[in-house]
Amino acid sequence: MARRVVVTGVGLISAVGNTTEETWANLLAGKSGVGSITSFDASQHACQIAGEVKNFDPLKFIEKKDVKKMGRFIQLSMAAAEDAMTSSGLQVTPETSTRVGVHIGSGIGGLDVTEREHSNLLSGGPRKISPFYIPATIINLAAGQVSIRYNARGPNEATCTACTSSAHSVGDSYKIIARCDADAMIAGGTEAAITPLSVGGFAAMRALSTRNDAPEKASRPWDSGRDGFIIGEGAGILILEELEFARRRGAKILAEIVGYGMSADAHHITAPAEDGDGAYRVMQNTLQDAKVQPAQVGYVNAHGTSTPLGDRIETTAIKRAFGDHAYKLAVSSTKSMTGHLLGGAGGLEAGVTVLALRDQILPPTINLENPDPECDLDYVPNHARKASLEYAMSNSFGFGGTNGALLFRRWTE
Repeated sequence: MARRVVVTGVGLISAVGNTTEETWANLLAGKSGVGSITSFDASQHACQIAGEVKNFDPLKFIEKKDVKKMGRFIQLSMAAAEDAMTSSGLQVTPETSTRVGVHIGSGIGGLDVTEREHSNLLSGGPRKISPFYIPATIINLAAGQVSIRYNARGPNEATCTACTSSAHSVGDSYKIIARCDADAMIAGGTEAAITPLSVGGFAAMRALSTRNDAPEKASRPWDSGRDGFIIGEGAGILILEELEFARRRGAKILAEIVGYGMSADAHHITAPAEDGDGAYRVMQNTLQDAKVQPAQVGYVNAHGTSTPLGDRIETTAIKRAFGDHAYKLAVSSTKSMTGHLLGGAGGLEAGVTVLALRDQILPPTINLENPDPECDLDYVPNHARKASLEYAMSNSFGFGGTNGALLFRRWTE
């Protein structure tokens, strides 16, 4: 029989807050973190706005000698992991270290460092390339650095599945614990891809909003005026523990993770199928894994990126997965405030879903002013709402047609 797995800590850093509670408070207040890009001169770019993490000081979390060894995505994961570990009270001891693992995903990794070092190569030749270039950029070094920091010597993995990366990391960690390969996992994702090449590349695909004159209004899932997503950055880390392991140390349990599903669209490199088959099946698979009926779920933290096609198809998929209950569900997209963290989105949003269960309150979808007639569910428009929740789901979908969903249950003894 599979072991039960609970969430004991959440660490969030985003465009709306540098800590979990700051992020959560600003999400509930409906505050947008999207603004004009400050990390580089975006004046020649079609999209000049993003959800940047503000006033981030890596020296608060990382020794000065180590900062240059880490791309920004790693630095953000270190900050979120510290927040999560502190909130959970988990101490990795010599006796438990081989039973504590790390699984942190990212879709792009250290692109900021790659762009910088490529510039050094062009201007000064190969001798100008930093010896820390490779370990500062490769995706598994977020998990690697967190593992070293906490002496977590259990499973050490990284997932790179585009915008589903960190949802897969959390889900895979859940299964690692359930099958007894670890007792605790530091799991989630991170991304810091607000760079000239990334913003330019996504804009070339016409995937980004160009509402440059009103950044805070640009991310508007399910609104008829949506014109693309906003790149965000940040990290979301959850501490997952086997139930009895958590109980023995007196941990405060925030929620239980009860279901995890995966699927593939097998349709197109970027666009989902019109019938939302992959998204439908991933939600169905998650419910089946949890042995939970659709009518038991009260809230879905949707992928909801604010793209014309994606939002409509996710709505279609939710209707297929939940049937008539879809119209009784609360569905919201916190990307309307944080922007889209790409590979870090699933970790951030899984943490938000846990907090919604903990506090019994739903974060809103802001900027929903003129709903798309084809998007006709309850998207918790513009204002947070109190609720009575037993189960809540978090959806993530990625380029290449890779999908993941997580189901959490409210914790009661």
